Amino acid sequence: MILKFKYFGMIAEALNKEAEELDVDFTNVAELISYYQTQLKDINFKVAVNHSLVDLNYQLKNNDEVALLPPFAGG
Repeated sequence: MILKFKYFGMIAEALNKEAEELDVDFTNVAELISYYQTQLKDINFKVAVNHSLVDLNYQLKNNDEVALLPPFAGG
């Protein structure tokens, strides 16, 4: 399944890219988080799919746009 990823803030810095398309084997957000935890180590993040925050059980679909969102401060 092909997913379109967007990375922001410290996640983009850690991965040294702001976006990419990947052919992945995982099917839900829990598996996606597990995949990225090894690369992002101590960075906590939320996941949005097609511009909406989703929970761990969300089932990913081909061509979904996935955003990894680091913690941020508002003002």
